Amino acid sequence: MVEADRHTATDVRRPDPPLPEESGLTLEEYLAMQQAIGHPTRFRILRTLQANEELSTSDLKEAVDVEAHNLHYHLDELVDVGLVDKRQRRTADSQGFYTYYRPTAMGRGILNYGVEELMRREREFSEAYSRSSRS
Repeated sequence: MVEADRHTATDVRRPDPPLPEESGLTLEEYLAMQQAIGHPTRFRILRTLQANEELSTSDLKEAVDVEAHNLHYHLDELVDVGLVDKRQRRTADSQGFYTYYRPTAMGRGILNYGVEELMRREREFSEAYSRSSRS
């Protein structure tokens, strides 16, 4: 490497802080959300919940096609980081008590403006490339 290519410590620009001082969440909390949705099963769970608003555990298990013990583990992870809300019916019916899950506003946001936004952009790029290569 040529000596002229090196930056001195005063030449290196630092990015602005990622969050405002009055942020409701810490950087670590945002990164935990990103890490949670980075798992394929949790991503599928959150997308399925968003598409259905709210689902019971049994309906979600069937829709996502995951074993019950794995489903509960991943749901707990999503609830812990704040991407999914959990509510239990207070009174039992003939089938017993049910637990229902639904995406939080943060869960919807991370889907709409995170991973799925990147996928939309790739789709748009691919379609534009396909049209231009046919011309």
